[in-house]
Amino acid sequence: MEQATGLERLEILGKMEGVDIFDMKPLDSSRLGTFKDPIVVRSAGEEQYVGCTGVPADSHHQLWLTVSRKRPYQRCGECGNVIKMEYVGPEDDGHGHDDHGHGHGFEEPKTFADYIKEPYLRNYGVIP
Repeated sequence: MEQATGLERLEILGKMEGVDIFDMKPLDSSRLGTFKDPIVVRSAGEEQYVGCTGVPADSHHQLWLTVSRKRPYQRCGECGNVIKMEYVGPEDDGHGHDDHGHGHGFEEPKTFADYIKEPYLRNYGVIP
């Protein structure tokens, strides 16, 4: 305990208080997530990786899905399960994730979701 620092120390102190700081319990696999009622993953980071093994659990090989603050929804290509990231971190984390004129110029690659018409998204409750 005396040598632990940072997140490791936070985790140890949390366990001593009976709190699971990193919420390591498995996701709900008793139902199929939909756009209207997705499986919610809480994250304090900019993005989160989620392993999907199908619905019901272990019905297909594990596929890794990536959800982020910019793209909070992700759908498994194998079983159709919909995951949504709920950001629980600070609004301004002090890292300044904008480009600040450094010329990195990274642009998020386009996916099929970029071409879905807005009325469709409203109809399925993805956007209000």
